[in-house]
Amino acid sequence: MEQIIKNIDLSKVIEMDSLVEYQKGKVISRTLAQGKNLSLTLFAFSKGEEISSHSSSGDAMVYLLDGESEITIGDEVFVLKKGQTIVMPSGIPHALLAKENFKMLLVVVFKP
Repeated sequence: MEQIIKNIDLSKVIEMDSLVEYQKGKVISRTLAQGKNLSLTLFAFSKGEEISSHSSSGDAMVYLLDGESEITIGDEVFVLKKGQTIVMPSGIPHALLAKENFKMLLVVVFKP
């Protein structure tokens, strides 16, 4: 049977933020699922690291598992902390900056 969600144990309770570790000066990612309509990726950003402004063809939801991030969507800047979430709409430029070390789950949903 093909495992659809990968790089994570199935049928086991896991602390999500333990699946990616901080590495100074780097952005670490772990893809859990990648398909035509959906992608699930965990990230760990070292303080000061960023993903520069870009846009996506899908709606991208960020859920902070740890730390603090500055997220720019269009001309608006948001500061997110552990436990908070925001959706970056498709077609709108967005960027992420690690104000402090932070970990996030990124869920991108594309039109079928």
